[in-house]
Amino acid sequence: MQIAQMEQWLNERKTAGLYRQTQVVQPLAQGKLLASGKVYRNFSGNDYLGLASDEALRVEQAQALLAYGTGSTGSPAVTGYHPAHQRLSQELCDWLGVDAVLLFSSGFAANQALISGLVAKADLLLMDKLAHASMIDAATQLPNGFKRFLHNDLLALERAFCQNTGPHVVATEGVFSMDGDSPPMAELVALCQQNQAPLLLDDAHGLGVVGHEGAGTMSSQGLENAQLQCLMANFGKALGAQGGFLAADAVTIDYLRQTSRHYIYSTALSPGYCEGIRLAIKACRAQQWRRDKLQDNIGSFRNMAQQAGISLMPSLSAIQPLIIGESERAMTISQQLKERGIWLTAIRPPTVPKGQARLRITLSSSHSQEDLQCLVQNLCQVLAI
Repeated sequence: MQIAQMEQWLNERKTAGLYRQTQVVQPLAQGKLLASGKVYRNFSGNDYLGLASDEALRVEQAQALLAYGTGSTGSPAVTGYHPAHQRLSQELCDWLGVDAVLLFSSGFAANQALISGLVAKADLLLMDKLAHASMIDAATQLPNGFKRFLHNDLLALERAFCQNTGPHVVATEGVFSMDGDSPPMAELVALCQQNQAPLLLDDAHGLGVVGHEGAGTMSSQGLENAQLQCLMANFGKALGAQGGFLAADAVTIDYLRQTSRHYIYSTALSPGYCEGIRLAIKACRAQQWRRDKLQDNIGSFRNMAQQAGISLMPSLSAIQPLIIGESERAMTISQQLKERGIWLTAIRPPTVPKGQARLRITLSSSHSQEDLQCLVQNLCQVLAI
């Protein structure tokens, strides 16, 4: 593509209100962030449990980084698999009730490996319509293609089984990143078993937040991760870190270890960083008060919004979407909130469907009741409610 073509495309994005920009920000404790010398109440981060800014945990993590260093020196198959990787893997297995895990540099890479590795050439992938872009990107490369079923609609999935012969694989999310809702996992597991279709689950936004000790969506709905063919989640949400992993039975993980190009040809995660993630998991498991506080905040915010006449989507998770509609209006409202000290980013197409631009409100255990009241009051003012 020529420079002139790129410039034209960028100008069109700006005109349509779809242009993305980055800004230097520094996350702070208590649900705040610092940008351009100003402190904001942060309602756009994924630090659901406040672990990213926990001072005591950060001290422990800094010590781990000093002890183990930043460089793994190679891919896991060469020189990159260190004792810190092994300890993190063992912690995940114990926490999630699985046999084995593979660690990846990002959740995006883990989802790519999930789809490309576990959907065979003869398989047809059936994927929820709102599945994450990392799944979609991998699915577009599948030899047999893929079909999307209506969001969280098991009747639509059942029709897809009937209308498409041959072996199937099903992929969905535990908590959907843009709508904040969850599928009925027991019914979904039963339907997949009935059709002999392996089930792949992206639980990036469920891990740490729901279930016993924060073990995720399956646990929260009374199920076990062993009922999935493979679980994907990452460290960049409730655990306040970075990276991702796949978790499954020993055979599945061994197969992926032999075949996953994302795993084989990438430098392994930093050993010191992995030890820091393990410390975050231990804190997540032990400190139930964080999940309790988050659930209290979710309930309080929804009650405040309802009383104020703010119409939210039916989400019971930390993700509380407020549909605005047009991208330009969503951007304007986001900027007005920023001027009032609230950091709440507008989410626009293609991340969400056209005409469904939104404010994706994310809540944390770090938020106070005063933070929630401030958000609701300012939303009412900028929305003219």
